[in-house]
Amino acid sequence: MSKPMKTQVAIVGGGPSGMLLSLLLAKEGIESIVIERSSRDHVLSRIRAGVLEWTSVELLRRAGVGERMDREGHVHAGTRVAWRGADHMLIDSQKWAGKPFMAYGQTYVTEDLYAAVDSIDGLVLDECDDVVLNELLDNPYVTFKRQGEEYRVDAQFIAGCDGYHGVSRQSIPDTVLKTFEKVYPFGWLGVMSETPPLEDLWYVQHERGFALASQRSPMLSRYYVQCPITDKVEDWSDERFWDELITRFPPDIAAQITTGPSIEKSIAPLRSFVSEPMRYGHLFLAGDAAHIVPPTGAKGLNLAMSDVYYLWRALTLKLQTGSDELIDRYSATALDRVWKTERFSWWMTSLLHVFPEHSAFDHRTQAAELDSIEASEHAQAWLAEQYAGFPIEDWG
Repeated sequence: MSKPMKTQVAIVGGGPSGMLLSLLLAKEGIESIVIERSSRDHVLSRIRAGVLEWTSVELLRRAGVGERMDREGHVHAGTRVAWRGADHMLIDSQKWAGKPFMAYGQTYVTEDLYAAVDSIDGLVLDECDDVVLNELLDNPYVTFKRQGEEYRVDAQFIAGCDGYHGVSRQSIPDTVLKTFEKVYPFGWLGVMSETPPLEDLWYVQHERGFALASQRSPMLSRYYVQCPITDKVEDWSDERFWDELITRFPPDIAAQITTGPSIEKSIAPLRSFVSEPMRYGHLFLAGDAAHIVPPTGAKGLNLAMSDVYYLWRALTLKLQTGSDELIDRYSATALDRVWKTERFSWWMTSLLHVFPEHSAFDHRTQAAELDSIEASEHAQAWLAEQYAGFPIEDWG
């Protein structure tokens, strides 16, 4: 016999998307239950993105979780791009787009969201197995097992925030779901170190491959180098990583990098992925459940937050007034922003990485394109606007 529960919105997935949605709905007086397959410790320990668009910063403040972010996050007016081993420029998003961005790790965002949901006694059920979404066109409910008990949660709506490998997208029939995917022939080797980061975020195009310098706090740095997708973490000692990173940076910037023992090291594959539609009956997809972007444009978490914004406003209008206006527009509105962001992330990835099939001609045209951007204020303004993030439609 299943243990019955009832709520207005069942949220499948306890990552930042699901927790932010739960918190925003609670501020509207709307009940939700979050159902997460992993343990809380696992969710909070995941190392993810670290760059927030200003729309994401404002949304987190609106949710009431901006205090630590504003205290510890690092506001940047722009990001720097280097190429040809010497040339570099500032893409000034403050100047050209009127918006800075903030370096603040996704791990911290998730911690802040969990603390806020706990403070209002929000219900988060972790370590849930065999999660199944049922009757999505009529009377939706979620079944799962937890601590040896079977549960059934009846809800008016289900929000699928459970990531690329989650059950939510897989619950949409193949006759309805369309998917689009591009897999890149390389990965990113990422290293976290307790060292002071560079003052700016750096994107580096080099003949040996892409490199990136990011930051999480004044004494926590995050660096990446492009590597073959067949490489394993064990292939990369700390010494090899630092040597490769410093080789790819311009010498004057490389001299400012402080090396040290890694405290986390991993290799992430790169892909572009979109599923359509983002709504099926009473099920709504958000974040990585619906789309993946290569991390080059720092868009993954930000795109998930824009989904949450649209879904929060749509569910609030429906549950408070009965109007279908925004839930009927949710998928199309979210996908419009998704595809624009996918295109930008693909473009950045193509411009800054070395592909196995690249010839000497390709390498020269990449450098020429960066030269052209440096020489044109219009091109810099366009790039800054794209990097700062596309506007989120204001639904009042």
